[in-house]
Formats: sequence, C-alpha cells, structure tokens
Amino acid sequence: MDDQEALSRAAQALFRAERCLVLTGAGISLESGIPTFRGPGGLWEGFRAEELATPEAFAANPARVWRWYRWRAAQYGDCVPNGGHEVIAKLEGRFPDFLLATQNVDGLHPRAGSQRLVELHGTITTMRCEICGALEPFPDPVGPDEDPIPRCDGCHGRMRPHILWFGEQYWPGVLERAMGAARDAEVVLVVGTSGQVWPPAMLALEAKRIGAFLIDVNPDATEISAAADVHLRGPSGELLPQLWERLLALG
Repeated sequence: MDDQEALSRAAQALFRAERCLVLTGAGISLESGIPTFRGPGGLWEGFRAEELATPEAFAANPARVWRWYRWRAAQYGDCVPNGGHEVIAKLEGRFPDFLLATQNVDGLHPRAGSQRLVELHGTITTMRCEICGALEPFPDPVGPDEDPIPRCDGCHGRMRPHILWFGEQYWPGVLERAMGAARDAEVVLVVGTSGQVWPPAMLALEAKRIGAFLIDVNPDATEISAAADVHLRGPSGELLPQLWERLLALG
C-alpha cells in the first residue's frame, strides 16, 4: 500500500465512524521541540529521568526533584502545539463519541483545544498536595531565597508535581475510562507512541482485537504498526494535516 492509498483508507475509516479513540505518545510533541529524557542525551545534572521521577527520589531529595520539574516546565512553556495537536483537537468535533488518551505530560493537547481527553500520566501544568490531594496550578519560578518546595494553599502540606511516577499505580478511573473508550471505538488513531509503555499500548491492541479499525502514525515500525490496518509512516505534524484534508474532502 503506497502513502496516498494509506491516507485515503485512514480518512475513509474516520469518515464512517462515530466512535473514535486517539492515543498519543512522545512522538507527537517531539515535533514541537519537547525534549526527551531517555537515551544518551537524557541526563540532567548527572541523573536520568528514571532516577528522578520516583516516589523514592522525591522522599530523599524533594528540592532536587522540584528543580528538575521546574526546569522541564520552563522548557515546555517555550514550545507550542504543532499541526498534529491541532488536527486532533479538530477531530474531537466530528465524533459524537470521542476520547483522547495521552501519555504526554506537556499540556500541549489542551493548549491546542482538546477538551475530551484523559492525561494518563498527569500533567506538568498541575501540582498536587501529598496530604489533602488538592490540585493547584504549577508554581512560578522561585527566587534564590524562596523555599523550592511549594506548599498547599489549604492545609500547607507539601506539594508534588501531578505526574505519575515510575512505580506508582494509575489514579482511580483513569485507565478504566480509556479502556472503556477502546472497547467502544470503531476507529483508533495512534500517534507518536512506541508501543512499549504498558498498559497504554494495550488500549490500541485491545480495540483492534475487538474489531476497531487501527491507524498508526509513526515514522518507525512498532508493535502497534504491525497490528494496524493502516500505518502512516512519517512525522505526525505533516501527516495528520494531510489526513484532515482527506477527511474534509469526503464531506
């Protein structure tokens, strides 16, 4: 199947469907300049992400973990949604039954206009109280004489980033909502995920097993693309706008 035929098949599947699940991973935000923190260039002050994004790291040195997240938040703030994020936000308006389940914590999907979404791993735009669970906006940068660890406005408990760390369980209802959408979906659009993070990767494969039409948008071959009905191979920031134009042409 050539690229043009693949785009046409994907557009036709979206056009026919009323129930759609979109699953996104780091690849869609890489095109917006969001850095990755794994691999040879993934060190920060000599630490890997896996050594900082854990409850144990926060318990041992919360100030260091907060410095890392403030640094990340500052980098993310300089990035903007790309064409892929924008198309996904537009797709939301075409389906009576739609859910975007993202593994990304960068907040670019809401900034692009997505509203019917579940952020599986949380978001760097929000922090959470360890004691009362209250959610508050992510803090502004601190000065040299300020406490680097934010405190809850309500109970004065210690705040932490509202992000799912390595070794933690998903929050109640998060996976259940995404899995419900996967089981109901007629079409599943997977964008920029390697398929190596479980259970999120299971959502696409479970939907396919039940009978959904599976579209994978990824420059590389993955376990998900191997199971997909259509693999759109290339950058999502280029391919999703093309897919959107094909969909509009169908009516």
